Amino acid sequence: MKKLFFVTFCLLLSILALTACHANEGISDFVCPEELTSEQIEISFWAKNDSNQRQIEIYNKAIENFEALYPNIKVTLKRYTDYGKIYNDVITNISTGTTPNVCITYPDHIATYISGDNLVVTLDELIANEKYGFSGSELRFDGADTVVERFLDEGKLYGEQYALPFLRSTEACYINKTYVEALGYEVPDVLTWDFIFEVSEAALAKDNDGKYLVNGQETLIPFIYKSTDNMMIQMVEQKGLGYSTPDREILLFNDGVRDILKEIAVHAGSRAFSTFKISSYPGDFFNAGQCIFAIDSTAGATWIGPNAPLMDIDKENAVQFEVAVRTVPQFDTENPKMISQGPSICIFNKADPNEVLASWLFAQFLLTDGVQIPFATTEGYIPVTDSALGSEEYLDYLSRKGEDNDTYYDVKISASELLLNNVDNSFITPVFSGSASLRNAAGQLIEEVCKAARRKQTVDDEFIDKLYLDMRTLYKLDEIEGGNIAKEKLGALPPGSVALITTLCVIWLTLGVDFIYRLTKKRKKL
Repeated sequence: MKKLFFVTFCLLLSILALTACHANEGISDFVCPEELTSEQIEISFWAKNDSNQRQIEIYNKAIENFEALYPNIKVTLKRYTDYGKIYNDVITNISTGTTPNVCITYPDHIATYISGDNLVVTLDELIANEKYGFSGSELRFDGADTVVERFLDEGKLYGEQYALPFLRSTEACYINKTYVEALGYEVPDVLTWDFIFEVSEAALAKDNDGKYLVNGQETLIPFIYKSTDNMMIQMVEQKGLGYSTPDREILLFNDGVRDILKEIAVHAGSRAFSTFKISSYPGDFFNAGQCIFAIDSTAGATWIGPNAPLMDIDKENAVQFEVAVRTVPQFDTENPKMISQGPSICIFNKADPNEVLASWLFAQFLLTDGVQIPFATTEGYIPVTDSALGSEEYLDYLSRKGEDNDTYYDVKISASELLLNNVDNSFITPVFSGSASLRNAAGQLIEEVCKAARRKQTVDDEFIDKLYLDMRTLYKLDEIEGGNIAKEKLGALPPGSVALITTLCVIWLTLGVDFIYRLTKKRKKL
């Protein structure tokens, strides 16, 4: 009886494990209902708001207005302050079939989400749906039929539309113009890498008391870059060196990148250049007069400048100076290139088609002028629809730059204008399952070189050869490059499922060992 109980227990545990492993399998391809049900529907919405109270209010107002139009749909908002936390929570919930309905995320993350069968809804047919698409006859609000095509295309993975753009941003170089001019330079209309590095090295001059001449302080990091993955990606794109291809060929580890890393090592070693991971947030140093060139997202403009409404340092520690906003540095000023980024919206598949349709309606509602314009005014984002971009309300907002240091904060609006004037100069990188790991590797190349240079290590060909190998190993890039795209897209198991299958194997292995042991013992007795 004990043996029978043990075997039965193991069988039941195995069944539970297999059930959990396939929690997300069995969901059919989404087919849009002919009519939205009148029964009550609840959907969850996960979004990032940067602890910005205005953004929270906009989300809450959007939900309130949407629920007024669709009384049978209730939207529950879960707020995050970091996209990485959203990503981690989604990955965790995939294994249990408890993903959100609507999620603000990034295409690189979506490429991982769709590794399971039918987990994320493709949007091509929904966009074109006569009743509920962008120009749908049954919509109770103005449809999102004016989405900027360039931004919409950024949500395509494997040739299918998996995401809608929510807002768009890029990176900007925030410059302490006062200090640049004090060093005898003028800020050009288009920055070059050579100019920034030259000025940064010149700024390191100190007086006899060990204080920097340019700011009279004991602390100065002339040039700080927030996102080193973007730094490397843009430098590679500007030089035409090759980063990756849509079919997952990895081109990053080349001799051109090797030369870039050696140049960065020189300025990291002199302490003219540093990164967010090494020194902390560039805006804090910038606002305190301890940084001359701070490169960060345009979406972070509200935190940058001595009069920034959301600065993280105490106001009394801020140093007054004139701020200039420029595109990221270039190698070729006649052919500028800058990364296009910003949050996107994806919809997760569910067993109930009406739940998915309700999610689609809410996702579209987030693209209406009443959401796009207010949200774009909170930071250096720009709307993603022609309707919002050309509206009197948005144009009036832009025209009032510098009217105050809150809604019309000049640095924030200058950051928005920077992207508006450079949409055609923006680019995106290929997105595939594993592209997020490649992005991390690109940034880590710079981080490792900077750390080595600061420790007075020699950054030569031997060092970089080893670094290339380490990055390929750390981020499993050989597996990504050699994998089968179609198979991985449809069949990869989430981590929770792998753990359960491993447990199952251990159980049956234990049973096998026990059986052999008992059989051997019985033969000895005979």
